[in-house]
Amino acid sequence: MIEASLLDRVLERVAQAPMKLEFELASELRAAFPGTPFTVCGEDDIPPRLKEAAGNGICALYYIDANEHCLKLTTDAASASGIVVALRGEVE
Repeated sequence: MIEASLLDRVLERVAQAPMKLEFELASELRAAFPGTPFTVCGEDDIPPRLKEAAGNGICALYYIDANEHCLKLTTDAASASGIVVALRGEVE
């Protein structure tokens, strides 16, 4: 489970460094929020039918649910085991 309040802090952190490369941002988020797995990608990597858990003009956030055999994206904080940060616009 990941607390829903963490999303606001992640959004703030991403807003401070929107132009970082994906791997740099992922490393920064992992250091800032130890114990929370992060994946950073471009918004084009996320199916458009999925609803984001949170977002702003820079990125959309999705929870990762790893409770079953396959990983899936969800908006359910109670089943979350990680966070995907999907950057809007061009990503290096």
